[in-house]
Amino acid sequence: MTSILTNTAAMAALQTLRTLGTQMEDTQKRVSTGLRVGTASDNAAYWSIATTMRSDNGALSAVQDALGLGAAKVDTAYAAMESVVDVVTEIKNKLVAASEAGVDKSKIQAEISQLQDQLTSIASSASFSGENWLQADIGGRTNGTTGEIYASDAINKQVIGSFIRDANGNVSVQPIKIRLDETSVLFDLSGGDAGLLDANILKGYRKTEDTLGNDRYVNINTSAMADTTVSWVEIGGEIWAKADTTGNLMTGAAADYLLKIGGAFVDAVYNGTAGGYDIDTNAFVATNASIAYSRGVSISELDITMLDDYRNSAKATYLGMGTKATDSNIMDALISFVDTQLEGLISATSKLGSISMRIDMQESFVSKLTDSIDSGIGRLVDADMNEESTKLKALQTQQQLGIQSLSIANTNSENILSLFRQ
Repeated sequence: MTSILTNTAAMAALQTLRTLGTQMEDTQKRVSTGLRVGTASDNAAYWSIATTMRSDNGALSAVQDALGLGAAKVDTAYAAMESVVDVVTEIKNKLVAASEAGVDKSKIQAEISQLQDQLTSIASSASFSGENWLQADIGGRTNGTTGEIYASDAINKQVIGSFIRDANGNVSVQPIKIRLDETSVLFDLSGGDAGLLDANILKGYRKTEDTLGNDRYVNINTSAMADTTVSWVEIGGEIWAKADTTGNLMTGAAADYLLKIGGAFVDAVYNGTAGGYDIDTNAFVATNASIAYSRGVSISELDITMLDDYRNSAKATYLGMGTKATDSNIMDALISFVDTQLEGLISATSKLGSISMRIDMQESFVSKLTDSIDSGIGRLVDADMNEESTKLKALQTQQQLGIQSLSIANTNSENILSLFRQ
C-alpha cells in the first residue's frame, strides 16, 4: 500500500542514517583521540584500570627523578671515598718507606702532612645538594663497659627506590637505606672521634681473634722486651721465644713465648702441635672490661717525628707499648693501624659501590616497568587505527547509500502526485 501520510521507506532510511551518524561520530572520536576507551561510558572497567595505571606511572616517573638525585649523591660520596682510599694507601706506603733505617722522617712527614690535608679537603668537598655523607655529626661516644667508640647518633639516609601497589590496592614507596655511622663516615663532626679517619689507635691493646674465631682484645706485654736479664729470639711466624743472655732458648717451665701483633708483643703459649702457638688466654681482656685509645694518633693526625711522645707514658699520645718500645716497633704499630683503617675504608667504599650499582639497576627496571605499563594500558584502551580508518571509510559509503535511499523513498510520493495530474 502506498500512502502520502506514512512513508515507511523514508522512515527506515532516516533511522539508518541516524544510526550511521552515531557510529561515524564514535569512529571519528576514536580516530581523533587514538583511544578506543576514552571515557568511563565507553568501558567503565577498562577506563578505571587505565586511569589507575596512568596515575601509578606518574608516580614511577617521580621515582625515576628521585633515583637520579639519589644516584648523584651516592656517586659523589663513592668518588670521594675512592680518592680517600688512594690517599690513605699512599700514607701507608710513606710509613713503610719511613721504617727503613737512616731515612729522614721529617721529610717523609712533610709529605704525609700534605696527604692528611688532602684527606680533609676531599671529605669537606664531597657534597651534593647540600648533603655530605663523609663528614657528619654522628655523636661519637665511648661504651661505658667495653670502652669501644661508636656512633650514638647514627644518621639514616635513604634514596627512593620503588613505588608499589599491592593486591589490595595499598600503595607504598620503598626506600634504599644508607646508614652513616662509625663504619662509613670519615670525620665525626661531634668531636667524638668515631670517624674512620679521626679514630685513634688502641692504647695498650690489640684486636685479634681467639681460637674459636671470636673477636677479642688482648693486653700488650710492655715489660718482657725491656727485661735485660733475658733475651728474646724470633723463631718464625712473628713468634718470639725467651732465651738466656747467650741466646739459648728456655725449656720446660721456664719456656715463654710472645706473639707480635701490630708492632706490639702479647703473651703466647705453645699448643702442642708442630710450630703451633696461640695467644695466652690470660692475656685476653675480659668481656666486661674496657679498652682505651691514645689521643691525637689517628690517620689524619699521626706524626712520625713524634715517636718519643708515642712511647712516653706521660703523653696523651702514648701508645701503651711500653716506654722501651723501639722506633721500628712503633712504626710497625702505625702501619698496622693505618692498614686496619684502610680495610674499613675499602669496606665502606664497597658498600657505596654496591648501592650505586643497585640504584642503576633500579633505574633500568623502573624505565622498563614504565614502558610495560604504558604498553598494558595501550592494549586496554588504544584504538586500532587501521581498523578505525577502514570502518570510517565504510560508514561514509553507507551514509552516502543511506542518503540515496532516502532520496528514492521521497521520490515515491512525487510519483503519486503525477498520477493526480493526469
